[in-house]
Amino acid sequence: MSRVSVSRRAPLFAAMLLGASFAASAQNVLIRDAKVHTATAQGTLERADVLVGNGVVRAVGKGLSAPAGVKVIEAEGRPLTPTLFGGITEIGLEEVSGEKSTVDQTVALGADTKEMTVRPEFDVTLAYNPDSVLIPVARIEGIGWTLLGAGTATGGSIVAGQGGIERLDGGPDPIGPRVLFVRLGKDGLGLSGSSRAAQWMILDQLIDESRGRITPDNHAALLTPAGRVALQKYFGGGGRIVFGVDRAADIRQLLRWSAKHQLRIAIAGGGEAWRLAPQLAAAKVPVFVNPLSNLPSDFDQVGASMENAAWLQAAGVAVGFSEGGASHNARKVRQLAGNAVAAGLPWDAGLAGLTRVPAEAFGVAGEVGSIAPGKRADLVLWSADPLDVSSVALQVWMDGRAIEMRSRQTELRDRYMRPDNGLPRAYSAPSGN
Repeated sequence: MSRVSVSRRAPLFAAMLLGASFAASAQNVLIRDAKVHTATAQGTLERADVLVGNGVVRAVGKGLSAPAGVKVIEAEGRPLTPTLFGGITEIGLEEVSGEKSTVDQTVALGADTKEMTVRPEFDVTLAYNPDSVLIPVARIEGIGWTLLGAGTATGGSIVAGQGGIERLDGGPDPIGPRVLFVRLGKDGLGLSGSSRAAQWMILDQLIDESRGRITPDNHAALLTPAGRVALQKYFGGGGRIVFGVDRAADIRQLLRWSAKHQLRIAIAGGGEAWRLAPQLAAAKVPVFVNPLSNLPSDFDQVGASMENAAWLQAAGVAVGFSEGGASHNARKVRQLAGNAVAAGLPWDAGLAGLTRVPAEAFGVAGEVGSIAPGKRADLVLWSADPLDVSSVALQVWMDGRAIEMRSRQTELRDRYMRPDNGLPRAYSAPSGN
């Protein structure tokens, strides 16, 4: 068996470079002597081992033996976590936000007419580009999966469409069930006749249409036949619906409306969610917050607070993290969790908000979000505390394969830090090219 060690005494930059020595793409590996944050009921295991076979976690414990030919990684007590959730993003759907041809997360069919267009059958995962340069940038920072979110657009609807979980392993297909996205509050006013009350009127009509109480040939019908089929999955109580909403009054109405129709909902944003923490906990509604939202940036977030995550978790709410469309900076989501911990959230709950909570909320807990036998071996070895801004990912494994710790940004770094060879920088290339 082969053995790789990362020295504690190595400078931080050298430790990052040692990731290259892990790059033999084996699916069988034993990571020995790690601080294993399982994100399960087992909690954190000190000086434990994780055995990976054929891309799946086979065993977690102390003193595990490596079968013949299995690579051994000596973690030397460093933290090992599941790959992290990057939040609700447009990774693979948006390359350059200012270039429309590279932006695919919204639909505005009929934008040039006065008729409202509601197309819940719109599925953004069909436009996902697994070759996006944003993927390696996030992945080498420990982000292994994200929820692709459908956004609202002028001429669209408060019902934005469907998205799904994508693993950032270079594969083209999403995992798990689709998720429906709905925008409420101020961000939906331009799509609902400038009225919050009209948002509930529209949603009630969509309920009636999907359940057959308004026939397709009705002159006021909003849905296509495909849209009716799509909404039946969600308004039938099965699929998860993510509501983008911040104001406490809107959240209160959402809880009443979803209880009436027996829907499975989650909240993204939730700037004032802490004000309804007991009700959210009782309804088992997960909330995905941005812990840095602590100022009254608009009238929907007058009560925003950095303690939002801590107060929600203390009341029993499942708390996750998302910056809201920050595709180019998804890697910073662990800093959001760290800030929530600094504001009173327990550390284990901070990690859960990047692993177990989103995996359970979006129906992929059987594959990702924890370190346990039978789960995908999507793992990250960290230099130190993964919620600390000064820590780095030393190595990331996807299905047990050590990924190349390289991205467009590291290539630019290598290109422009090279010694001058007498030619303009435009004529040089990163080593290995």
